[in-house]
Amino acid sequence: MSTEVLVVGGGLGGVAAALAALRAGRRVILTEEHDWLGGQLTSQAVPPDEHTWVEQFGVTASYRALRDGIRAYYRRHYPLTGPARAWRELNPGAGWVSPLCHEPRVALAVIESMLAPYRGSGRLSVLQPCAPVAAETDWDRVVSVRLRHGSDDVVVSAPYILDATETGELLPLTGTEYVTGFESQSDTGEPSAPAEAQPLNMQAVSVCFAIDHVDGDHTIDKPASYDFWRDFELPFWGGKLLGWRSPNPRTLEIGERGFTPNPDDDPLLVRADQRRNPGDGNLWTFRRIAARRLFTPGAYASDICLVNWPMIDYVLGPAFDVPDAAEHLAAARELSRSVLYWLQTEAPRPDGGTGWPGLRLRGDVTGSADGLAQAPYIRESRRILAEHTVIEQDVVKGARYGDAAGIGMYRIDLHPSTGGDNYIDVPSAPFEIPLGALIPRRVDNLLPAGKNLGTTHITNGCYRLHPVEWNIGEAAGALAAFCLDRSVPPRAVRNDPDLLACFQDRLEAQGIELHWPEISGY
Repeated sequence: MSTEVLVVGGGLGGVAAALAALRAGRRVILTEEHDWLGGQLTSQAVPPDEHTWVEQFGVTASYRALRDGIRAYYRRHYPLTGPARAWRELNPGAGWVSPLCHEPRVALAVIESMLAPYRGSGRLSVLQPCAPVAAETDWDRVVSVRLRHGSDDVVVSAPYILDATETGELLPLTGTEYVTGFESQSDTGEPSAPAEAQPLNMQAVSVCFAIDHVDGDHTIDKPASYDFWRDFELPFWGGKLLGWRSPNPRTLEIGERGFTPNPDDDPLLVRADQRRNPGDGNLWTFRRIAARRLFTPGAYASDICLVNWPMIDYVLGPAFDVPDAAEHLAAARELSRSVLYWLQTEAPRPDGGTGWPGLRLRGDVTGSADGLAQAPYIRESRRILAEHTVIEQDVVKGARYGDAAGIGMYRIDLHPSTGGDNYIDVPSAPFEIPLGALIPRRVDNLLPAGKNLGTTHITNGCYRLHPVEWNIGEAAGALAAFCLDRSVPPRAVRNDPDLLACFQDRLEAQGIELHWPEISGY
């Protein structure tokens, strides 16, 4: 097969990249290895992590269309109460992690609707499930990518190839230079970096799952590795991993979280804002994705809670670039099953008892046969050696870039790591996405379209979140289309002032903010 832009990976960055190239009139093939497009938001079942100003500014127009579409879908199809329907900033789950906590399948429906016109016109082909297995290169160009599609292999050639996979799978396949794990302080000067590079020291992987709480005993079979995980401790954790005590990410002080299924709260009073309240005091409402009281009586027998908690962070080994990566991913799923079994059987309750057998695994919500999320939430990818690498000092200062291709905002949020590190959680300033971070130092036609751009282990902690990943992908898709229009390579766009100005004008015209607003009177 051949096309103009090949996007490998159908997560948020991949979808945004495909949409940007399609809007520019290009033909696109988009591939995804899991059953659902949408990555973090759907197959990984992670409600969006967003900044304080997301309802006003600070995201691209197409990302806002996605958010608006999710709310419109609920209003159109769900039995909301009158007050919930009238809630302008409807938060269907009334979760505290985001002002838009929702069921993954709704995001999938909206993403599919955004892509539908291009599928109908024939300019977009989606290969699914489909994963890259090899690539052909010619000096500094990638000629084609071989993808495993069911029992067959498909070879796709394209002038521009975008890597939107969760772990930068195309980088080793194409020989594109990349880095993993911690860079050294001598390389980056970052205050939070170690003295020596640690390429296999990566953030924890998490396998999320959804639960509700209803009558009856819904206890799953005891996982084979349950005894191991029940007794597992980290030296900095303050107790066993399976417990309510854990470090505060920002202060590292040991605290105790609570867990109360279906609390007697008013979801209309929830105002999710991570700047003011992390919201994780009650883990049930922290990432709740359906608040029963927002729907007509009887529609939902229970809230639905999305489990993405500290205790499901798997730190015993990396998810890629090691021989036993598959075993680690399988073990991460076992950890999540063990957490569920512990919740059902042994978790301390506020009334002095143990376990909630009424907790029911909702695999129908996550769309998976085993009840867990279809895909692991992999926070950290392989990252290209880029023309410009974003470092901690840039983010803390809120550096401005002449080649800005978007903006984002989130704390530098690093979870415990495979090297035995505790949380690293550093305040950041509203930041920009430099175009140079999307351009490999050598390869001409391969672009990162997700977490695999030119960040460090440290700055990956704030460039990995949902709206930033979408912006990265959208900029990459727009760059590929622009380069096809002008018959120029990506690095020429960055390094030629006239081309850069034209490209940035195009980004702004399609609703990508390049700088944070500076408001003044007139």
